[in-house]
Amino acid sequence: MSAPLEWIEPDGLGGFAMGTLEGVRTRRYHGLLVSALAPPSDRRVLVSGVEVWIETSLGRFALSSQRYGSPAGDVTHPDGVSRIELRTTMPWPTWTFALPDGTRIEHEIFVPHERAAVMMRWSVRGPGGGRLFVRPLIADRDFHGTTHETSAIDARPSVEAGRVGWRPYAGSPEIVAITDARYDHDPSWYRGFVYAAERERGLDCQEDLWSPGTFSAQLEEPWPFVLGFTTRELDRELAESRWKAKELFALHADDERKRRAAFSSPLARAADAYVVRREGGKTIIAGYPWFGDWGRDTFIAVRGLCLATNRLEDAGAILGAWASHVDGGMLPNRFPDHGEAPELNSVDAALWYVVAAREYLALRPDAPERDAIQRSMLEIVRGHLAGTRYRIRVDPDDGLLAAGERGQQLTWMDARVDGREITPRIGKPVEINALWLNALDATRGLDGSLDEIFSRGLASFRSRFALEDGTLADVIDVDHEHGRVDGSMRPNQIFAVGGLPFVPIEGPLAASIVAAVERLLLTPMGLRSLAPGSAGYAPRYEGGPRERDAVYHQGTVWPWLIGAFVDAWLRVRGDTSEARAEARRRFFDPMLARTAELGVGHIAEIADAESPHAPKGCPFQAWSVGELIRVARRVGVSV
Repeated sequence: MSAPLEWIEPDGLGGFAMGTLEGVRTRRYHGLLVSALAPPSDRRVLVSGVEVWIETSLGRFALSSQRYGSPAGDVTHPDGVSRIELRTTMPWPTWTFALPDGTRIEHEIFVPHERAAVMMRWSVRGPGGGRLFVRPLIADRDFHGTTHETSAIDARPSVEAGRVGWRPYAGSPEIVAITDARYDHDPSWYRGFVYAAERERGLDCQEDLWSPGTFSAQLEEPWPFVLGFTTRELDRELAESRWKAKELFALHADDERKRRAAFSSPLARAADAYVVRREGGKTIIAGYPWFGDWGRDTFIAVRGLCLATNRLEDAGAILGAWASHVDGGMLPNRFPDHGEAPELNSVDAALWYVVAAREYLALRPDAPERDAIQRSMLEIVRGHLAGTRYRIRVDPDDGLLAAGERGQQLTWMDARVDGREITPRIGKPVEINALWLNALDATRGLDGSLDEIFSRGLASFRSRFALEDGTLADVIDVDHEHGRVDGSMRPNQIFAVGGLPFVPIEGPLAASIVAAVERLLLTPMGLRSLAPGSAGYAPRYEGGPRERDAVYHQGTVWPWLIGAFVDAWLRVRGDTSEARAEARRRFFDPMLARTAELGVGHIAEIADAESPHAPKGCPFQAWSVGELIRVARRVGVSV
């Protein structure tokens, strides 16, 4: 059975509302108010969902459903989903429920941009109506966890005109409900929710949720029922506004409708979801729901999300904000969720920064961040020349970049199981050295002494990575042993032909590489991470954490690689209008069609290696969307 379609409403601060179009929560991350307490980090699921029903002259009818676990199997209750007649995500998630007498009830959910809040509205169309009841389901927990019934709950509400607040646990943010409806305090625990997607992933999948009471109001045309949630700590203005709930909904809905309508295409609108605020600047969330802002993902994704969509001010804010974090020539691979020290365990994050910075400055030569960004670019290159952590250093003999030691996973193929790297790639990986040559090429105009190392490295790259079968080695000097080669057929070699401003391989070898990648690795969802028939190849990404991590880069398809492939494919064909039209038909259109799967309007993190290449992993992934946008621009599609 295919996974239910999921929707996302990001708040621009790292938080979001998220659920399924089916109307049943299937992940522990699904919630109405998931807020970043230290934007964009420290995210908490505050309000998981709501129970909704309407009482009419014909009886009581549920307008929501939950999934519960039982000894006899999962049970979906009540039967609200059976009344869904229509569902859409445009301009925001909306469901239409049909009642027996022909009455239609429309339920809308949207998140105002850069507000830690969610707004909901129920409206009635038709001859009937009744009294609508809404019961919030409160979690108030870390978004990676689950909560279970406890006596530690502080059930006392804070009630004021148009506002009801709760602070379930000491030190928690105050959750504020915004509504004109009547509130009846009736605290109770709802037990045994089950999340099918988490069970499939081998993770904790059961939860209990606390409900403080019930909101109710008469629902008749033209009088809607409005309910919003926010936190006083993150959005005091909204939490303490004197505006009535219906007025607030109308005000923010009008602003948000105009903002969304201004995007030039659905892909441009999808791109907006990932650009969020951080410490006065901006950054990119790598994926929803569970990723934060990761360095490597940010600098790959920014090229499509911001540069290709002409969001140059956002790109400058992102690159400028990260510029101050260069440390020993490296940039953090990620900022942890709870304020721990940033993790400097990536060999390519800083190199991707240089690539993105080069492209940004070419588009915006008078950028206000220009000096700071160029200093960071030089600091990165010089740090690598001097040598830095994890045996990252330039080999003086060939000018190529070596990296890695046991216990670390430095390239994008970074899965570990039981403390063991599945694809350690210690030595001189092919895409790392394509990136290194690009970093040198981007900065040698700022420092003439880099010309010699660039020329030496380029000559070495061309002579040392080439294999007799017309492809490139994935890693040379494996484990820092000179002459030892890993010739695995992986997609990393495509970056020697496309996807970067400077490509070190051209001519017949470039064409041979692209042909081999197309024949062995290309799928409608991107490139496989390992060719079929190779040792360790896995056709499906499934099972618990250990099983999934073991095959993460062993055949599993990665959509983000489509950008480099299409660029390489066009390069070796002379980049003609005929080639671009063919690339659009064969590569772009099939992937664009997949935006209707899993995370609606977006592209997932990964997919199965074999047909039908079901999308898996994170349903909303920044670099997948960003690279699809770059492909669109490359083949002449307006974004």
